Amino acid sequence: MLLAIRPPSPSTARHGSVAALLVAAVFTASLPAPARAQAPAVPDPQAWSRLNPAEQAHQREALRRQLQNASPEQRQAFRRELRQRLQDLSPQQRQALIGDARAQWQQLSPEQRQALAAQRREQIQSMSPAERRELLRQRRALLETMSPEERAALREKLPLR
Repeated sequence: MLLAIRPPSPSTARHGSVAALLVAAVFTASLPAPARAQAPAVPDPQAWSRLNPAEQAHQREALRRQLQNASPEQRQAFRRELRQRLQDLSPQQRQALIGDARAQWQQLSPEQRQALAAQRREQIQSMSPAERRELLRQRRALLETMSPEERAALREKLPLR
């Protein structure tokens, strides 16, 4: 569900779901693009959280199209700015975003959740091997910042394979 964004401290690492909504919106920043254009502006995290799921999906698709047409340097700059915006939030703001994201997720129907999971699977399957390795590296780095209790709590939430 998320493209790992390193939280500013281990105490907030378990709440990667804040970044998940934003990062899912811009996930395809690393996809190759046939035509190059200007990268889109990074959305404001708080404004993003106030959008309903349909509006988020619409804006996510618009961002995805724009990032596909951006140069690799522009996509990297976009990711850097997004990460910085999230790190600049106060702990209270991050907690509020986490609560909003959790509430929105819980309001989704099981079919909507499955559709989002399928969409994420497609995104990962469309990645190159190098992009997949980088994603795995980022996820492992995120896990290293978590306490054993946080990792255990995360494991409990994962579906059985």
